[in-house]
Amino acid sequence: MTGARPEQAILSRNTDMNKTAETRAVIEGMVDGLNDHRIDDIGQFFAEGFRWMGNQGCGTKIGLQAFQDNWQRPFQAAFSDKVCIDEARLYMGEWAAAFGRQEAVHSGEFMGVAATGKRVEIRYMDFWKVQDGKITDNWVMFDFPHVLAQLGVDVFGGHGWETYDTGERVPPRPKEKRG
Repeated sequence: MTGARPEQAILSRNTDMNKTAETRAVIEGMVDGLNDHRIDDIGQFFAEGFRWMGNQGCGTKIGLQAFQDNWQRPFQAAFSDKVCIDEARLYMGEWAAAFGRQEAVHSGEFMGVAATGKRVEIRYMDFWKVQDGKITDNWVMFDFPHVLAQLGVDVFGGHGWETYDTGERVPPRPKEKRG
């Protein structure tokens, strides 16, 4: 790398590897709780003041109540018969990560789209920090453009980079540096 290297992995640098089994138990229990559609007692797995930080369209929830009221309830109102399927999980001390999909029925309004009754796939990535047996931080990425595409909405207006893959558009190239 040319230039100064940015400091890397600051948050996970000092993780206590002896906590891996405890972290795994918390995450596995929490995923089972979400698959059971628990809301009111989900605090069994989350610290009272935990932070849930999502991508654009999801927002940031500070505290258990905000997570329940501004994520869990609206999400379950929009998607019923939901099951979470982690395709991979990684554990390292107080840290865990997963990616996978949720399969659900679009049974309520989602991002302005009225219920369609369609079965959809909701792809995601999660990164968790667990301390004292509770999740304190959760960074989340949901592929909402993919969900909306399944509901007939192209949020990119035909300009998604998939069009490069299909040959519909020619991908741009960076300008050459002249020395």
